[in-house]
Amino acid sequence: MPRVVSLFLPRWPTDRFRRKSGDAAPPPETPLVLVGRDGRRRVVLAADAAAHAAGLRIGMPGSKAQALVPGLIVHDAEPEADVDALERLALWALRRYAPIAAADPPDGIVIDTTGADHLHGGEAAMLGEMVQRLAAARITARAAVADSWGAAHALARFGGRTTIVVSSIETAQAIPPLPIAALRLPASTVDNLRRLGFETIADLAGTPRASLALRFGPEPGRRLDQALARVSEPIEPIRPEEIVEVRRNFAEPIGAAETIARYTGKLVAELCAELETRGQGARRLDLLFFRVDNRIEAIRVGTATPVRDVKRLTRLLTDKIETIDPGFGIEQMRLAATVAEPLRAKQMISSLAEVPEPDVSDVIDILANRVGEDRLYRFAPVQSDVPERSVQRVAPMAPDTGEGWPGHWPRPSRLLPRPEPIETVALLPDHPPVTFTWRGVRRRVKRADGPERVFGEWWKRDAELAAVRDYFQVEDENGERYWVYRAGDGEDAATGLHKWFMHGIFG
Repeated sequence: MPRVVSLFLPRWPTDRFRRKSGDAAPPPETPLVLVGRDGRRRVVLAADAAAHAAGLRIGMPGSKAQALVPGLIVHDAEPEADVDALERLALWALRRYAPIAAADPPDGIVIDTTGADHLHGGEAAMLGEMVQRLAAARITARAAVADSWGAAHALARFGGRTTIVVSSIETAQAIPPLPIAALRLPASTVDNLRRLGFETIADLAGTPRASLALRFGPEPGRRLDQALARVSEPIEPIRPEEIVEVRRNFAEPIGAAETIARYTGKLVAELCAELETRGQGARRLDLLFFRVDNRIEAIRVGTATPVRDVKRLTRLLTDKIETIDPGFGIEQMRLAATVAEPLRAKQMISSLAEVPEPDVSDVIDILANRVGEDRLYRFAPVQSDVPERSVQRVAPMAPDTGEGWPGHWPRPSRLLPRPEPIETVALLPDHPPVTFTWRGVRRRVKRADGPERVFGEWWKRDAELAAVRDYFQVEDENGERYWVYRAGDGEDAATGLHKWFMHGIFG
């Protein structure tokens, strides 16, 4: 079953206005409305949370709103600009989350995340990240994921929670209790249904289709079937003009894996030829399969560096063909480089004596597309004397900054995620421990070296102004070497707790 995410932006026009205005935007506690024309009247088209709390509602005359709330901030609505900004937001979702994303006017985005959620830590983590990133951009959002566009749309707007994950089994139980307005029906149809006593989707589902169609046409039944995933509803992905895309239509639908792989190779060759004319290489490819039943299947692959090698890109795509369900056949294939970057010229080997520079980017691409690019990283040094701050995670192919770890003091090959407390017997203030107990095992120290004194980074916070650690390298009777430290200088209580901790293991 497909998995569709609906992002609902409940205060999209006002949030967009505040974001566009930047530092000049009015304070959040100040009521703000956007007004526009409804025929000959000027009415409220959007209101923020403060305006709603003050009793203002969408559709209210603008003059009445100003009379009810002194100091109300009123601006003209910009519907076309709202739609353009919504499409830019959909493009952001396309590039970051899944190959199928589109604007869902007037206040949402729809994303088909089938097979892509594991790259973001699962569906719940993915929705949480979406909402948090939008909140950081001062955009209020709610998100839901379900088996259909209609179900996700309804739950995001009427589910009552910021993020909602509904499994395939739960969809049939989650949709009926919602109000009929959740079915994306015209406002006039919703009003007429309510006059007849219909309040929830369950009321509508229990009514014979013939009588509904006779009075309201086929739309209520169609929307109900879409919400319950009985019929498919294709999502036409957004495609800006600058994206390089090639496509292939088939007179007869195809479905065999070998045939799909063959045409994938042809599309990759066409795409690489177009990228070559632009001097670019692909960083992310989206291959879409349009089935005869209006369903869209998709494959997304990424690369660590810009790539324009036909064989390499074809292999990455064909490795995922087994995840595609062709259904009754595929009538169109589209391949797009949704992320492309300039491809710099590379110096070739000029003599037999030169040793080629090793290139592991191909292996990194294969692993990243299987487990997720966020799970692959390498360690890079950071200028800090505090051990746990002297290392950071960077992308596997990130350029070398030239930084290095200091070599005058050896460091353990394994640094614990966080220091663990140990029990010791030691002479203060400058002596290493004679014995220590770590994880329930008591060890006697045979050799030790130190102390190496590390001071806190006082410019980060006041608590580190006097903080001190004394590190020792110790070796037990079995020849195992450890890196331990005492918090404090052994004399002044202001420098630390004078407790001992295990921080790393040598070898």
